[in-house]
Amino acid sequence: MAAGQSRNKSRDRRSARRRAEEERERRLAEQAARERRQQTIIGVIVSVVVLALVAVIGVVVYRNLHPSSSSSSSLTAQEAYEKLQAVTTKPSRATSKGGFLMSKNGYGKKATGAPTVAIYMDPLCPGCGNFNRQADSTLISLMDAGQINIEIHPMAFLDSSSSDDYSSRVSTAIAYIAENDDDPDHLLDFISRIYASDFQPSEGSDYVSVSDAKLKAQAIKAGVPKKIADKAFTRKYQAWLDAVDAYTPKRKELWGSSGSMSTPTVTVNGTMLDLSEFSSLGLELKTGILKSLGLTESQVGKEGELPSIGASGKPVSLSS
Repeated sequence: MAAGQSRNKSRDRRSARRRAEEERERRLAEQAARERRQQTIIGVIVSVVVLALVAVIGVVVYRNLHPSSSSSSSLTAQEAYEKLQAVTTKPSRATSKGGFLMSKNGYGKKATGAPTVAIYMDPLCPGCGNFNRQADSTLISLMDAGQINIEIHPMAFLDSSSSDDYSSRVSTAIAYIAENDDDPDHLLDFISRIYASDFQPSEGSDYVSVSDAKLKAQAIKAGVPKKIADKAFTRKYQAWLDAVDAYTPKRKELWGSSGSMSTPTVTVNGTMLDLSEFSSLGLELKTGILKSLGLTESQVGKEGELPSIGASGKPVSLSS
């Protein structure tokens, strides 16, 4: 009983921290929205152009600057998949496509009747951080209540935007923790901590080196046992991660309208969500996700109230 109470208190503390971070992110978003409304039409056009250029640059970085994607550009998706399967040192809990499935029942075990939300992420990606800060609390509450399964796909295409392979160091640590710590909540809390607005570093010329010791401290704060955290940053699964990075962008089901894959990418039961549609409809990320699942905000965290789409249905269309 004492162990169960301790785990519940730990979850409550993490949930409170996530809610505070979410509220902070919401206030910042509202402030930004007010500022945008004060802009002139010319300012809006300039912003759109800048965002478009950023999107293009992101694709170029992925295709041309990441070593694994450059060296394997001539491979077909099937050939890249076969190379991923052939990697000798890889986490046994990873799926054949490079993800870590988790639910209230632990790793590799789906909650009965629940849909699976898969998240493709790079630790340095600003958009991934924004997604995590806005949706993390809701997704974890849904998972802990058995309403969804979560599948995390760590990637590392932004190594070249840091001075110390930040993305690879964090993503291989995610794989190590998933392989060796039986509590998925520890991993999810670690991911939330590295995406926290006061921790996630900036990419590119503004990047400031982050030591393994600082990353390990975040893992321990998340509940990862010290003996596991001590070994998590040896990059044991680097060859596996390189193969994941080479294969995942070739999966056409993950391609957006630009004809390429980017992060964050989110799928529900294997069907990709159009995150930009949420914005165009005036929906917050978590609201868009809930509507796509067929849930309301009042149902979050209520055991037995499963999403209407079930374990295999497609996301609910928001435009109809």
